[in-house]
Amino acid sequence: MFGPITIPFGAKLLFNAIKLKPDVTYDDVELALAEMCSVVKETYGGDKGGFIAGQVFRFSGFVSDEGSLGAARGADHDLVIATYWRSFEEHERSHADAVFREKFAALAQHCVSSQELGYEMLWQGAPEGKAAQAARAVPA
Repeated sequence: MFGPITIPFGAKLLFNAIKLKPDVTYDDVELALAEMCSVVKETYGGDKGGFIAGQVFRFSGFVSDEGSLGAARGADHDLVIATYWRSFEEHERSHADAVFREKFAALAQHCVSSQELGYEMLWQGAPEGKAAQAARAVPA
């Protein structure tokens, strides 16, 4: 459940930016989010539907001074769900399925908005040798 993932080159990324309702916290949506992610993993994984792997992130409030351009100093979302698929078509079929729609509806009750955008992979890489060992030692 919390292990490392491997993303094959050519995978499609679906990036879903979620804005929670004003009085809703991650703790309020954690169960609905976990159930939705579990359904995707178990129902549509691999040959069953094209799902490769996924990640969920909560915006920490950190904004990089070095990597940001423009005046904006925050995010217009609270959570992001990054999922990797073999194709956009397989993603869309899975998300049109009643099993997924039921779980997504439970999460949506707590949200102001959700926008899921698709991206095509152009590059990926990782450090090698000693640099790879250092990169894997990410603090919690």
